[in-house]
Amino acid sequence: MATTTAAVTRAQAKAQYNAFLAVCPSHKMLERISGKWVTLILSALGSGPDCVGDPRPMRYSELSRVLAGVSQKMLTQTLRSLERDGLISRTVTPTVPVTVTYELTDLGLSLHEMMRGLKNWAETNMDEVSARRATYDDATA
Repeated sequence: MATTTAAVTRAQAKAQYNAFLAVCPSHKMLERISGKWVTLILSALGSGPDCVGDPRPMRYSELSRVLAGVSQKMLTQTLRSLERDGLISRTVTPTVPVTVTYELTDLGLSLHEMMRGLKNWAETNMDEVSARRATYDDATA
């Protein structure tokens, strides 16, 4: 019986990933990272609160101010899931009161550019999308 190394086994499993299949782990990952709050959190952490500049740590309250409309529950849940996935790190500094900061990991940085591009595309093309929606709605009414 032939044996395979762990590296070969991992390579075979990776080659079998197919995001078009609902049971594939990469399908689940796409589902997780495609949310608007994930996109906006990764954009904010990767570019600072003004979305211009280099990645830097941000406190929870700062993220909450930057992400207009996010509830405390949604921000907390999203930060926890991003930390669990290894995209961000959470650092607790024992001060009074305790200081908690979040920042992108190397894995998060590798995803940040695409997320920032998606955010920028939405901002740049929103007028055209709105106009096309209106045209479509008028034609189908």
